[in-house]
Amino acid sequence: MAHKAGFVSIIGKPNVGKSTLMNALIGEKLSIITPKAQTTRHRILGIVNEEDFQIVFSDTPGIIKPKYGLQDSMMTAVGGALQDADLIFFVTDINERHDENDVLEKIANTSIPLVVLINKVDNATQEQVLEKMNYWKEKLNPMHIFAISALHGYNLEGLLPLILDVIPEHPAYYDKEDLTDRHVRFFASEIIREKIFNNYQKEIPYSTEVIVTAFKEEENLTRISAEIIVERESQKNILIGKGGASLKKVGMEARKDIEKFIDSKVFLETFVKVIPDWRSKKNYLKNFGYDS
Repeated sequence: MAHKAGFVSIIGKPNVGKSTLMNALIGEKLSIITPKAQTTRHRILGIVNEEDFQIVFSDTPGIIKPKYGLQDSMMTAVGGALQDADLIFFVTDINERHDENDVLEKIANTSIPLVVLINKVDNATQEQVLEKMNYWKEKLNPMHIFAISALHGYNLEGLLPLILDVIPEHPAYYDKEDLTDRHVRFFASEIIREKIFNNYQKEIPYSTEVIVTAFKEEENLTRISAEIIVERESQKNILIGKGGASLKKVGMEARKDIEKFIDSKVFLETFVKVIPDWRSKKNYLKNFGYDS
């Protein structure tokens, strides 16, 4: 049997469940998940390998109208994911009010096969699901529409045969042992960032970047140093907390998850650094891995 390989790009508004879906499809937690919108900033690849196929999923930042340099870079990542896709999964929340215009602009003129995934249907009525399915059939006329719950793994089993029907015969793009195109230190920084999203409110998570400055693997221990970048001194004080308690909590939670991810004991140290207005400065964005 000929080998198939291809790219499936997962797109949609912020907070519709794209990261949860990719993690469910690949069977590993690669993308961070929080209840807050705009958590994903990079295009993250998750790779599913079998003997006769390789599927490369792209989890992308939620599509928005950019307001500063970081968001420009995030939308550039979405554009790249659409350009090389063999199949697009457009994820929409059952509770959305048909206000996905920013997403629809991105896919309006695409010739790439499109599948609509109506997510979070576990608490929806049959009438709600049918109304949404009819709406998207009329609006986009996609190849298929699935009503799913990415969180609970509901109705995902039909996606693999569909993908294999669409992707072309092609050698594997990545080594068959690879789960992703990212290095472990990237995921360490993402895990720390996830804990910041979970532990702080308002603008703090959105004004924060995490840079792993040292990652040293010893025989029975991995030593990791990370800088947490914020934009203002007041944010630094909030992040650290009274007597360093808040930062210590973030570090403890992150260390436990990193240990699970790399299957090794971890010594994690974190430092907080202020870089005013870093989200709008191209040189810092480039240094932090955001190429626009």
